[in-house]
Amino acid sequence: MNISTTSIKKIDTKVLLSTLWIVVMINMLKADILSLNIPGAAEEVARTSASAGVSISQLMLVGAIMGNLSIAMIVLSRVLKYGLNRWVNIVVGIVTIAYIWGGMSSYPHYIFIASVETLCLLLIVWFAARWRNLEG
Repeated sequence: MNISTTSIKKIDTKVLLSTLWIVVMINMLKADILSLNIPGAAEEVARTSASAGVSISQLMLVGAIMGNLSIAMIVLSRVLKYGLNRWVNIVVGIVTIAYIWGGMSSYPHYIFIASVETLCLLLIVWFAARWRNLEG
């Protein structure tokens, strides 16, 4: 089957960015759900909070903020105007990559899911950086 470039519909950048944020968010949730089933996961959270010098509740707050930031990007990518949309996607994409790898776990499922998330986030940053407003 021969597919020409004229037969492929161009996806609106806002829709593309929003869809990639959905993939990131689903993967973040999946990583958390799978990690809950690892024996000693609660103790690992306690060790992480101690080494970071913050309480467990503060550590959980950071996780909640980052999770909600990714959820907000699903909607914001569709509703923000071009200039702000472009820069917010770039900045939040980079911050989210740092968050994912900053909280790195050595479990194989986490490394795999973090890699998928990172690929999506790099695509978000790439498409946002290359995005040109053709409407004005």
